[in-house]
Amino acid sequence: MASEIPKIKSVRARGVNIPMARPLVTAGGTVSTASLVLVDLETSQGVVGRAYVFAFTPMVVEPIAMVVERLGASIQGDSLAPLAIEEKLRRAFRLLGPQGLTGMAMAGIDMAAWDALAKTAGLPLARLLGGEPLPIPAYNSNGMGLIGADKAPAEARELAAGNDVAGGFRAIKVRLGYPTMDEDEEVLDAVEEALNGEVAMMTDYNQCLLVSEAKTRIAMLDDWDLLWVEEPTRADDYAGHGEIQAASGTPIQLGENCWGPHDMAKALEAGSCDLFMADAVKIGGVTGWLRAAALAEPIGMPFSSHTFPEVSAHLLSVTPTRHWLEYVDWANPILKTPLRVENGQALAIDAPGIGLEWDEDAVKDFSV
Repeated sequence: MASEIPKIKSVRARGVNIPMARPLVTAGGTVSTASLVLVDLETSQGVVGRAYVFAFTPMVVEPIAMVVERLGASIQGDSLAPLAIEEKLRRAFRLLGPQGLTGMAMAGIDMAAWDALAKTAGLPLARLLGGEPLPIPAYNSNGMGLIGADKAPAEARELAAGNDVAGGFRAIKVRLGYPTMDEDEEVLDAVEEALNGEVAMMTDYNQCLLVSEAKTRIAMLDDWDLLWVEEPTRADDYAGHGEIQAASGTPIQLGENCWGPHDMAKALEAGSCDLFMADAVKIGGVTGWLRAAALAEPIGMPFSSHTFPEVSAHLLSVTPTRHWLEYVDWANPILKTPLRVENGQALAIDAPGIGLEWDEDAVKDFSV
């Protein structure tokens, strides 16, 4: 006799606002708290799939949570079939478009549905997807904002060392976009000296430069052996990134702001980057990630992750051109079991699902 097909019983969304240990100072502003929307999707069999969405600002936590619950009501009673759920929700937003707050809400549900499906099968997400959890090279992105050359060396050493949960990093991210190119150079010199050539660096301009200025500054960056330069100009200016890429001797990284694999296809067609970085939420959850990874494989495009390290560790494990995992610890205070990084390698939790279990006492403490 065939086993019962699980149905969606309910979808719940809650907001938390968690102070960051190191406020992230970027050219676009300072992020001092992790504003998250927690998604709990319960099935008819009592299995709860979990995911979270990083909202970037406390102002949109409540709206995202509201959209998640409204969408959850629309799939109540449907089979636990993530691809069918994604198609249904995408069809509902065909006129509005699957981006912004609606896209984030849809991705939260998608990830929670895949988590529930993996838990129902008793498998880690990576195994459900046909692979196995693998150690993934991780770089520490928990800081190194625009803090100046005087403070940067000490923080660089701290980031490389890590802590007892995540440590031994072989690469860190250095955010640039100071008022002058000389200041960018001064910071890179200071960090490079502090790391003594033992830890690699990648940089991120957070979209702050015009195309012409980006060409000039990145020509300077070619003097350093950087892993990449990320988003030097406006993220959706694929043609501009193509100009920068053609003039640069340092690899250009793009992708964290691509809304789904269709945006990724446009970026690739424009020749805008050497490397691609997917954000698990903006790319469309697990479903969108798998489609995006399929675009990268035939052209050998190195594929990295942006934030969301817990689910990204599973997804990179089944990505043929996997490259780097961006490690941030923003959700750790509300997780019973945070993701571990040992000797610079991220280790997906080898338990059913993604491995997210909320610390409910902490969730109450940070509730909004």
